Amino acid sequence: MYFTDRGIEELVDRRGEEQVSVEWLADRLRAFVDANPQFETAVERLSSFLARDDADDE
Repeated sequence: MYFTDRGIEELVDRRGEEQVSVEWLADRLRAFVDANPQFETAVERLSSFLARDDADDE
């Protein structure tokens, strides 16, 4: 288990039943980077990963 799995598990536990829009997710990611600019590169990479279709990885 990676250290980040704890945060992912917390997200699922707290919000697992909710449906959110991509726009909501983008707003939350922007707010996170505004508060934590040192994570800009990681958030950019995660955003790019999420934006790609699974077929793009083949």
